[in-house]
Amino acid sequence: MLAIVLGVAGGCGGSDPPPEATGTTAPGVSPSAPTATSAAPSAEPSGTAKMGRAPATATPTPKSGTSGSTGGKPGASNTGVPAGTKLKVVTGDQTYATSNQVISGLDIRGYVRITGKNVTLRNSIVRGGAKRCNSSSVISVSGSARIERTEIRPTNPNACLDGVRGGNITMVGVNIHGVVDGVKAGANVLIQDSYIHDLSFFASDPNQGGGETHNDAVQSFGDRNITLRHNTLSVGSQGNAAWQVTQDDGGTATNLRVENNWLDGGGCTLNFAHKGGPTPMTGIHVVGNRFGSSGFDCPILISTQTRLTTNSGNVFAANGKPIPAPAQHD
Repeated sequence: MLAIVLGVAGGCGGSDPPPEATGTTAPGVSPSAPTATSAAPSAEPSGTAKMGRAPATATPTPKSGTSGSTGGKPGASNTGVPAGTKLKVVTGDQTYATSNQVISGLDIRGYVRITGKNVTLRNSIVRGGAKRCNSSSVISVSGSARIERTEIRPTNPNACLDGVRGGNITMVGVNIHGVVDGVKAGANVLIQDSYIHDLSFFASDPNQGGGETHNDAVQSFGDRNITLRHNTLSVGSQGNAAWQVTQDDGGTATNLRVENNWLDGGGCTLNFAHKGGPTPMTGIHVVGNRFGSSGFDCPILISTQTRLTTNSGNVFAANGKPIPAPAQHD
């Protein structure tokens, strides 16, 4: 029972101001630098930060594009930078402010901030930089972005570091590991054909009042139009949830879709809690997912004022048997 209570409250709610711009402003492809060749993505340990809500009217819900994977279960071999891709090393934080810009083939040794509209980041590795603990994420989006076949692999894992933070983002074939939360998702986010795994657990997290980290593959705080489609989201037995949803920012969390994923780990693997916003919380669709056995309390937890609009075709990956009805608790 204690684990379930922690699951509902898990992760950090609330919102912080957007991270401040630092480092290089890059209007196009970044400056010349040595090249590196990508190898199969590796797992390294990493952090958590809170996220401000994206404007609900900024852009329509992203549509899925061409899959970045082979169509099988997303993993190290079919997400992140394609093996053999030559990468240009870029040192220092990067801000991409030019709308419709395409950034490709970089090994970025710093943090990335995307402020332009319809920016594309593909076939790259982003490593972050020195530790900082103010709304910290390896990639922060305040404009709109498409992130394809990119690996997020922090150089300095720490309890304040997440992978991607923001709204109006389409992510396809992305490999995220070594952070506390994989994605802090605002409004209008699609995550597809991606692999979020091997999150970094810390016994002391300043965002949790000095308690242990609440690791989520994806966390959202009261935003709408978020779809997780055909991903592998594995948070392990120390994690909080594959997707933790609350309304802590005071918005309405609706049009939330979890479709055809492999999900594993956490207290309860999917955790939908109405707290912080209007009730009942509805418009949640959980369809055709395969659950592992590491979620030690339940596959799905909903709070007393949360209603699943669709809950069908969800089975245990090991034997194909239907998962039990959602647990319900505040």
